[in-house]
Amino acid sequence: MRHRGREQRPRCYHSRVMSTVTAPASTPAPAAPPRTFKEVWLISAGHGFTHWYTGTFYILLPVIGLQLGLSYTEIGVIMSVQHLVGALVNIPGGMFVDNYGRKGYLMAVSLLWVGLPYALMSFSTSFWWLLVCVSMVGIGNNLWHPAAIPTLAHRFPDNKGRVLSFHGMGGNLGEAFAPLVVGSLLAVFSWQTVVWINVVPGMLMSLAILVGLGAFAVGGGVNAKGAKRSTQEYLHEFRQLLRNRSVMLIAVSSGFRSATQNGLLIFLPVYLAYELKYQPAAIGVVMMVLQVAGFAAGPIGGELSDRLGRKRVVMSSMVMTAVVIMAMVFAGNTPWFVFSVALLGFFLYATRPAMHAWAMEAAPASMGGGTVGLQFAASHLGSAVSPLAFGLIADRFSVFAGFYFLVGTIIAANLLVCFLPGGNKPAPAAAH
Repeated sequence: MRHRGREQRPRCYHSRVMSTVTAPASTPAPAAPPRTFKEVWLISAGHGFTHWYTGTFYILLPVIGLQLGLSYTEIGVIMSVQHLVGALVNIPGGMFVDNYGRKGYLMAVSLLWVGLPYALMSFSTSFWWLLVCVSMVGIGNNLWHPAAIPTLAHRFPDNKGRVLSFHGMGGNLGEAFAPLVVGSLLAVFSWQTVVWINVVPGMLMSLAILVGLGAFAVGGGVNAKGAKRSTQEYLHEFRQLLRNRSVMLIAVSSGFRSATQNGLLIFLPVYLAYELKYQPAAIGVVMMVLQVAGFAAGPIGGELSDRLGRKRVVMSSMVMTAVVIMAMVFAGNTPWFVFSVALLGFFLYATRPAMHAWAMEAAPASMGGGTVGLQFAASHLGSAVSPLAFGLIADRFSVFAGFYFLVGTIIAANLLVCFLPGGNKPAPAAAH
């Protein structure tokens, strides 16, 4: 009887375990808040307007430069200061986002802050006032990425490359249409009038983000509060982040890549205006071609990086970027020049979602804002050095020598990627 009783106990225990295991099938757990692509589209549209103002300034800068008689070096200093301010505020901005949370509100504030300093440039009569205004832009613009990128990456863990490519596409759209629209407006209005007109769309988009993201901020939503950590606890985690080899190499590589991108975006329109005598509308078309190609490249690069791995997409795109820049220099004032610009935009922007997704995978989820802040601090540092170096090289030698300098920066970015561990296949979402 005892033996039989012992045999029955495991069967009873087994049945209790089975009932426990199968219970969720009959009584499902409460579902998590839905993560719809409404968030992706809205955040991507907001990103588009942050870059709308950037694209506007690339067209305004040659006009302002010719009016104020600015040299290549002075133009380089203006943009270097903007990005240097960005490098200084990005890391504390990322820390603030991690601890404060409420990322939807921060995105709305960032977008509003970016537009107003550009309008204040209308009072500019000197090099120094421009410097003050671009510094203000550098402060406001750097709340956006630490809030937006971790939000998208962590709410869509299986498709980081895809959703971050949509975010990048928003930026490409903003920088694509802004030169075309602003170039056309400059044919009718003064640049001072244009910058004030340009404030309105950013204000409307800021309101849309504030209302739209606040509408579904429940539980772990976009506007949830940040993690409750003391300053000492956060700084300890941040020091651990600085020891993360993958995060640091991605950040430094991003800095060299941004040096290439920013040097091109600033001096390509200046080159077209100063050397090839293009009118603002024609410059707008060329810059739109660059951004439309980048718009097409974003989802392709992001999707391929999800499927094939981050490293393959990043390295092949960077190699092609260097080749196309050299081809563009040799093309000169021919139809091949615009074709080269289109290819350049495609390969240059294909790397962006892959690198952002790679950084998110290499870092703890609780340090998303700090990781993006670190990555963009390095990017802004590269973007700060690049215009000044390009301007000095162009004034001392030639503008073509400046473009060769940009070839060197993208090669340096690619060499750093070679030393990055992993990245051949995307890590499973469950690991994060």
